[in-house]
Amino acid sequence: MAMLAWVMMGLALWHFTVFVPDRFWGGIVGAFLFSIIGSVVWGVAINGLTVPGQNDTTIVSALEAIPGTLIALGICYFVGMRKGIEPVAH
Repeated sequence: MAMLAWVMMGLALWHFTVFVPDRFWGGIVGAFLFSIIGSVVWGVAINGLTVPGQNDTTIVSALEAIPGTLIALGICYFVGMRKGIEPVAH
């Protein structure tokens, strides 16, 4: 159940990427993948390589994913900038 909370928090934070220039590696889809993977990897890492079950999941479980998501999005943005990806003009 905690995995669902981590993924939903990663997804929620991903929505805020529309407020920064689109220089993510892989564009908005790359940012989506990085946010989901970052939240799950961070959540599993800080829980001792386990996924808490339904009875062990609290609101704190969802908040645990925030640092991992932000780190992953930062990496995705930095890699995109280093590769010289220009924002898409609409």
